Amino acid sequence: MDADSRIAELEARLAFQDDTIQTLNDVLIEQRRLVDRLQLQLEVLARRQEEMQSRMSDEEDDAPPHY
Repeated sequence: MDADSRIAELEARLAFQDDTIQTLNDVLIEQRRLVDRLQLQLEVLARRQEEMQSRMSDEEDDAPPHY
């Protein structure tokens, strides 16, 4: 194998690796966006649950009506 063919093979490998890295980076960016969105949704749901639990405990503290 001569030097020119080795260089051509290395350049082809490098181009393929660059493309793979870019593809993986794009996927990683999309996953980060998804994780951020899911974290926000989880925070909203946690707040809602706390509010509902607070309301329920307030209702439980009320004395039952007398007949």
